[in-house]
Amino acid sequence: MYRRLMPLLLCLFLLAMTQSGCWSSKEIEDLALYTGLALDTGKLTKAEQELEAQDITYSKRNKVTATVQIVPVKHAGMEKQQGGPQPTPYLNISGTGDSVLEVFRQYSLRNERPIVGHHLKVIVVSTELLKRQSMEQLMDFVLRDNDIRPSTMVFISQGRAEETLVSKRTDEIPSFHLRDMIHGQKRTSKVMKPVILSELDALMHAKRSYALQNLVTAGGETEFSGAAVVKGDTGHWIGTLSQEDTECLTWLTNNGKAGTIKAYDQDDEPMTYEMKDMKSKIKARIDGDDISFDVSIETEGRLIETWSSSSDADSTEYTEKVGRMFEVKLEKMMERMMEKLQKEYKADVAGFGEALSIQYPRVWKKVQDQWDDTFSRSVVRFKYDLKITDFGSFTE
Repeated sequence: MYRRLMPLLLCLFLLAMTQSGCWSSKEIEDLALYTGLALDTGKLTKAEQELEAQDITYSKRNKVTATVQIVPVKHAGMEKQQGGPQPTPYLNISGTGDSVLEVFRQYSLRNERPIVGHHLKVIVVSTELLKRQSMEQLMDFVLRDNDIRPSTMVFISQGRAEETLVSKRTDEIPSFHLRDMIHGQKRTSKVMKPVILSELDALMHAKRSYALQNLVTAGGETEFSGAAVVKGDTGHWIGTLSQEDTECLTWLTNNGKAGTIKAYDQDDEPMTYEMKDMKSKIKARIDGDDISFDVSIETEGRLIETWSSSSDADSTEYTEKVGRMFEVKLEKMMERMMEKLQKEYKADVAGFGEALSIQYPRVWKKVQDQWDDTFSRSVVRFKYDLKITDFGSFTE
């Protein structure tokens, strides 16, 4: 009998040994989960000013203000109060110093729960701070912290980054809202593909210039508006691309299939082209020490809106004519963006260096250390092929 039970007992023992346990777990109610992080130039909060006036402080330089957005668990599942102001489902706390980690530890002096970054969704850095400190300095702790996931999105704020973590709506968590705004990519190319921490780490390590989605705040609302350009060799913010520039950048890097082009017809009336498909290809050319690029852009779409009263608005001749108008507008948009990248910022954030490294790796090794300068002197030629395939739905 004993011999028959031995295999069963052994199996039960092994099964018990392989089951995960909760001996090291922490109750979620005992944690403060922060879902958003904003980094700004140092500006003491009112509480910090009062404490410093009483000489209650520690050794530091007020270089950066870090604001974390905590999602209090106690708000989850609470019924809305009848009448009176509704409580916000988040709490923002700020601290100022010259070490992000030290600021985080200071939070423990006034909060009963330790903050945990397992669920951090977005990091927002202000342009003003990025002028003074490099992205490598600001992201050093973030990249070293095992609590923070490499899929966290990184944005740039035109104003104070902490303002992007505030909402007028009592049922909205701003950090979640910023994360979900990326879904607008399906509707417009003015929304860039998000840059996550792991990608940012690779860009910084390679000393490559890059663009991050730019945020602006007005009237208590935050929206995407253009892109911020960060110089690869310094890690500092050097300028901003407009919304149209950002569209062109998205199309050029094959990260956008949606979007519109607005032009004006012979009567100076607006007309709008809506893309259904967009393809771009960058081909590097080598002639001795000279590097140039041929870029082909193909797009198909529909004439989705026109204010023209012309009776031949759906004729083949009219289609070809307005198609050329849209091509001219697209060409001008691309020229303005390239002028900024090559002449004003001297920074390749459009993938030309990546194309060269793939097509001519030996040439790339020679120029990669001074690529932005080489890119600014390279000739870039464009070829466009825009086709209007339909006029949407309309009635006679």
